[in-house]
Amino acid sequence: MKKLFYFVAILSLLTSCVSKKNQAIKHNILTLRDSYCKAPFKYNYTNKIPSYNSDSILAANKELRGVFSDQSILILNAMDNLDEVHQIIELKKDSSITSQVKVLQLKGKINSKITIALTELDAVAAEFDCEGERVAQIGNYVDNLNDSRNNKLILYSIVAGAAASIAGGIVKDNGWSSAIDIGGGALGAGFGLATLNPKGKKVEFIHKRNLLRDIWREKLESPNFPPFIWYMYTEKKFSNKESRSIIQSMKEGWLHYQFDDNKQEADQSVIFSDGGFYRADDLHNRAAMLNQMQSATRTINQNINYLLLDLDRLIL
Repeated sequence: MKKLFYFVAILSLLTSCVSKKNQAIKHNILTLRDSYCKAPFKYNYTNKIPSYNSDSILAANKELRGVFSDQSILILNAMDNLDEVHQIIELKKDSSITSQVKVLQLKGKINSKITIALTELDAVAAEFDCEGERVAQIGNYVDNLNDSRNNKLILYSIVAGAAASIAGGIVKDNGWSSAIDIGGGALGAGFGLATLNPKGKKVEFIHKRNLLRDIWREKLESPNFPPFIWYMYTEKKFSNKESRSIIQSMKEGWLHYQFDDNKQEADQSVIFSDGGFYRADDLHNRAAMLNQMQSATRTINQNINYLLLDLDRLIL
């Protein structure tokens, strides 16, 4: 009976250790649950989105096509700088110092808008990057929990089986010996079956400022994005596939690779909500989607670079 007491004491100690570990896990998850990536100051951007009537804009400014690409013209329109460009073209006809000074002043106004656009791009890309790292960190943490959990359950299964065998051999009473064997076997089997959970642990993860929700719904329903950035995401002329916009192409990939072409499942996913309970796979999917949007955002810098080159060619 003394050996049986030791056996029960060992199991109690193991249970206590697991309980303390779970408390530490909950504390660590809380430090990652709420976002630290959002800007400390909320800027109220205007809700006005530039016109999507790109064909009409290009037709009305066809005289600029000798100097500017179609994309550059649309960016100038989005930044409300087309008037300055037309004025520069007129002033270039006069070689006087006064005209040259006015040209530089107008170019300065355009450059100021371009600088703002570039900083908006950097800010949005940085938040995507930060959110991606935050999600990846907790995703890796859950992976480690699942691996550690499975290893411990296998160990407990071995310990339970071994302890039951030893105790069964020591106890002389046939009734107690059989009970110990049966109990130890059931306990070991229970630990073994617990490792077969393919989805693993769930953790609560909150993101009320959800950058991916507007992208998925293709509606700017929040102040998450400046209007200029949203215009670049949604105007088909800025996509390498002009049949669909940047975010439409992104959504197509997400639906296929992250959700196996199941749109109903995607619409109901925790990824596009205010947050909730995530499994490791969902966390890794969210991290991948955030990183893809970061890359797509940074590619817009190429369009701005081409505009700067076109503008320099005009001035020179």
